[in-house]
Amino acid sequence: MRWMRWRWLYFLISGGVILPGLFYLIRFGLKPAIDFTGGSLVEYRLERPVTGVEVEEKLKAFPVKSVQTTDNKSLLLRLTALDQGEAEKIKTILKESLGQEVEEMRLETVGPMLGRELLIKTLVGVAIAAGFILVYVARQFKETRFGVCALLAMFHDTLVLVGSFAILGQVAGVEVDTLFVTAVLTVLSFSVHDTVVVYDRIRELGRLYPKLEFEGLADKAVTETMIRSLNNSLTIIFMLVALVLLGGETIRWFVLALLIGTVSGTYSSAFTAVPLLVTWQKWKSRS
Repeated sequence: MRWMRWRWLYFLISGGVILPGLFYLIRFGLKPAIDFTGGSLVEYRLERPVTGVEVEEKLKAFPVKSVQTTDNKSLLLRLTALDQGEAEKIKTILKESLGQEVEEMRLETVGPMLGRELLIKTLVGVAIAAGFILVYVARQFKETRFGVCALLAMFHDTLVLVGSFAILGQVAGVEVDTLFVTAVLTVLSFSVHDTVVVYDRIRELGRLYPKLEFEGLADKAVTETMIRSLNNSLTIIFMLVALVLLGGETIRWFVLALLIGTVSGTYSSAFTAVPLLVTWQKWKSRS
């Protein structure tokens, strides 16, 4: 099948997915959790369900940033940094004003300095990973263009994931935390893994069919690796969908990030990384 004749369509699909997220990312940015901004996260268990508006009304005297009901009887508060004594005061106020027993499940506090340090380490980690991937792929395939195209496909997946969460941050109030960073790094690894498989098949076919033009090699490589990639990805996707639907609130957005990244990585390996390589080869042959 001649996959590469539709290169322009694959690039349009990628652009149609990335551009809305990029707009939200530039216009609004991501919504950082306390892991990056500093503050406190307090979770309470209630006897009866309540609404976020009702809780905010009762806690006007406290610097509450957001109120989230994680399930019918669980309450998650995000505030500026507070100590155990203030958490107990909030618990007492909720108990008296709501007329029910309130149990503190957890209290986590992150200082603003630690949050900034974590953000810097995250950016440095992504940069180091990208550099190693570029060098490794270019070295394995003896050509820089393989490494550059694999890196561009990896950034494609990063933009899809980060842009999706920029939209979710505005639409659903989803915050990014250290688990999101873990998801991003995992997605980068998955994306490059699948890309290397296709690239390796292109190299093998080049030895078997030395007279076949590069676009034909790419078409044949994508066809031969497509079923393997889909089978591999679908086993992961089915598990992640189950976790999104049935997993707890604390991991739901982390799992969704992995799901988005897995779908994007599967697509980009065959329809972003390879078309970029073919386009590069055509420009090179014309010059």
